[in-house]
Amino acid sequence: MPAISVPKLRAAAALAVIAGLSAFAMTAAPVRAMPSSIDDPPPQASNSDFTNAKAAIAKQDWPGAIALLKKVTAREPNNPEAFNLLGYATRKSGDPQGALQYYQTALQLDPKHLGANEYIGEAYLQLGDLAKAEEHLKRLDELCTFGCREQAELKEAIEAFKRKPKSS
Repeated sequence: MPAISVPKLRAAAALAVIAGLSAFAMTAAPVRAMPSSIDDPPPQASNSDFTNAKAAIAKQDWPGAIALLKKVTAREPNNPEAFNLLGYATRKSGDPQGALQYYQTALQLDPKHLGANEYIGEAYLQLGDLAKAEEHLKRLDELCTFGCREQAELKEAIEAFKRKPKSS
């Protein structure tokens, strides 16, 4: 029997692994987020108020988004994304001070929430608090080892804030 060369053996092994992984991927059941108890609300993907709030945000309908997100957060007090978006809509409606409470709640629920860290930093910039914004940029620097959109956007906002002429 002729000897099989090492490169051909490696190629055959790699194909076998790929075939095995492909077969597994086709037969594996999808993983779904399940409520931790029967009393928990369904995942946010099935929440029409949450979906409608995101659509309102896309249309820049801040009052509509705020009303819907307040309903969502009342039903889902442990949903950091709902609190983050409530903060976002509140800030975009012209109330950065009012937005802080929602971002802080989102970060209490999920200290690693990238969007909440970015957006609270932007709210602090609107309020003129560069030091607080830089604290959240530092947090994003820690969370985004290889960089992320939220880190880049907050960094850009901080740089623009620093370039802005100071009013007397």
